[in-house]
Amino acid sequence: MASRGSSRAGRAHLSEIIWSDARRLETSGRTVMVVRQGDRYLGVLGLMDTARPAAKAVIQRLRTLGIKRMIMLSGDNQSVADAIAKELGLDEAKGGLMPEDKVEVIKAIKAQAGKIAMVGDGVNDAPAMANATVGIAMGAAGSDVALETADVALMADDLSHLPFAVGLSRRTSGIIKQNLFVSLGMVAFLIPATLFGLKIGAAVIFHEGSTLLVVGNALRLLAFKEKTV
Repeated sequence: MASRGSSRAGRAHLSEIIWSDARRLETSGRTVMVVRQGDRYLGVLGLMDTARPAAKAVIQRLRTLGIKRMIMLSGDNQSVADAIAKELGLDEAKGGLMPEDKVEVIKAIKAQAGKIAMVGDGVNDAPAMANATVGIAMGAAGSDVALETADVALMADDLSHLPFAVGLSRRTSGIIKQNLFVSLGMVAFLIPATLFGLKIGAAVIFHEGSTLLVVGNALRLLAFKEKTV
């Protein structure tokens, strides 16, 4: 088998029917391969990656979380990438990318938007994840290189956990800020209060009380559930 685009000279030997079928398949989002036996062309095959069953629903859930721009980076040709992106409701698709091309795209978007997250599972995705603000690897299906490079690893081959991870990280960030406010606020209160006569016993009670408050606030994460619309 030979790729239709591997040799321009070979196109001259293709029959009009095979060439027409190849164009039709490529236009519909397939990666086209021409089957040949010796000097005889037997036909064409149209191959196309299919999206994960949960992908479309996950993208919709991510939009409800406020993520406005989602782009697919693919090594498949542009027509295939466009077809899948349209099916899933993505904002943009970039096809025909080598690993180094994905890195350049990530760098460009990061320079423009300031922050970017990259979700991947293969060796080809690892360099791009390393250059993203946050790299997210699919744990069960991910390669060792991708898992080692990523900042976050979803320990199941299930995209539906991604919105949960995003929501949990945001809640965690919020609780960290709350706890810092309580801790630093208590310190800012206790130092001058002690200097102006607050007894050490009372100061200890205030301090330990704030510690318990911080711990209790953090434990709220155990009850976190993703909001459903």
